[in-house]
Amino acid sequence: MQKALIQVIFVFLLTSLCNSVSAQSKNKEKEDFKADRIKWYSFEDAYQLNKKKNKQKKIFIDVFTEWCGWCKKMDMDTFTNPVIIEYMNKTFVCVKLDAERKDTVIIDNHTFVNPNPNNKRSTHELAVQLLQGRMSYPSYVFLKESSAPLGILPGYLPPKEFEIWLHYFGEGAYEDQVTFDEFKGSFVGEVK
Repeated sequence: MQKALIQVIFVFLLTSLCNSVSAQSKNKEKEDFKADRIKWYSFEDAYQLNKKKNKQKKIFIDVFTEWCGWCKKMDMDTFTNPVIIEYMNKTFVCVKLDAERKDTVIIDNHTFVNPNPNNKRSTHELAVQLLQGRMSYPSYVFLKESSAPLGILPGYLPPKEFEIWLHYFGEGAYEDQVTFDEFKGSFVGEVK
């Protein structure tokens, strides 16, 4: 009887140890995933996350469409650069927003819809609002921690050029009345 009890305890401890090692391994994989990819949120999740006082960051929104070739190039070239990934994850709540999404979005009692969700290339009202009617893909919207607009940046940008814009908005140089050209002249980036 005592031998059976010892075997049960041994199996229990072994199982617990294996589960612990497995959990640590999964946590490590999650950390590795975070380190090599941008953490993308939906617009709704990013907005809610930024309402929490201790979690506020500036918001970066990549407005794209499925058919946009330059959007895909941005995803493959720029959004995979380790320097860009690290800075974006550290500085911004990052959002991927399909400009032609079909669903309804409700933000602070404002409802945004795609007026023709069954038509090809019908633009969602949220994308129109964020881009202030200047529909160009890809485009990047920068918002303050309060979700107030900072700026819109259209078009594909290679990592080296994109890094400058990220820091310009991320560091708040615009608040010091520094023009982008002045900032760019003194900026020393890490992208090679």
